[in-house]
Amino acid sequence: MRDFDHQSPTRPLGATGLHITPLTIGGAPLGSMPGNFGREIPPELGIATALAALRGPVRALDTSAAYGAGESERRIGAAIQRAGGLPDGFVLSTKIVRDLVSGTFDGPQARRSIAESLRRLGLDQVPLLYLHDPEKNDFEQIMARGGPVDVLRELRDRGVARSIGVAGGEVATIERYVRTGFFDVVLTHNRWTLVNRSAGPLIALAASMGLGVVNAAVFGGGILAAGAAASPRYAYRQAPDELLAAIDAMEEACHDHKVPLAAAAIQFSTRDPRIASTIIGASRPERVGQAVALASMAVPDTLWDDLGAIAARVDPATLPA
Repeated sequence: MRDFDHQSPTRPLGATGLHITPLTIGGAPLGSMPGNFGREIPPELGIATALAALRGPVRALDTSAAYGAGESERRIGAAIQRAGGLPDGFVLSTKIVRDLVSGTFDGPQARRSIAESLRRLGLDQVPLLYLHDPEKNDFEQIMARGGPVDVLRELRDRGVARSIGVAGGEVATIERYVRTGFFDVVLTHNRWTLVNRSAGPLIALAASMGLGVVNAAVFGGGILAAGAAASPRYAYRQAPDELLAAIDAMEEACHDHKVPLAAAAIQFSTRDPRIASTIIGASRPERVGQAVALASMAVPDTLWDDLGAIAARVDPATLPA
């Protein structure tokens, strides 16, 4: 991540043919989701942040129809219009989702979801389209003939999506989808961070199969950026005392090495050669440049040793599945 500038290096995203920067700007905060992020994001601020993402050195932006019930896509669409279109080579990803009211996730819902997403974004195709949080529905239902996965594959065949992926948190369920061989990319969140390394087997499997790997929520919802004293929640829920103690110890180790905790949290992911891109959420335009700066800082090897030793003491039973 050294010298990350407007000519920043890209990495191949598996076998998709897409090339992506080591960082992706996460669009969840743009949808103004105070239940997750603790505050409202006014529309103009969200649009300005998306515009900064489109014009900055990070050449990828991730969103979903579920973020703010489509509001993130709406604001990104407005930014794309102001920018004069999606920049060449820019990797924009969105996700098809279940019905946010009824929970239904079938083929017709998948078609409605992508149609509404494209309308909000003002586009007729996207470089990358994910199946979002399939662990919340039955595997057989999602995989049924004519179901969401069939629709995703059809959308790729038609060119509506250049590549397709599966995005979710529950490692065991996402691994089932990866093993089908139907997907080009896997996105894991909150499970490959300084304190939670439970997605290790999933990442290894995906990399061995040639899938692109994208890692999200490396701050665990904010606690690995601000520290345990500022935020007692991990993955959007109250963190157990053992986890808070581990984060405290990591923050102290980072302080001793004169490295911000947030820089270590980002680079834990970006330094992993199996991970094509790491998603960092942004709620203000300046966050784009700040993320790049954190990803570019020097981190001594001794700090990684210290952080690994602390992580090894965390009981996996205290972590999200």
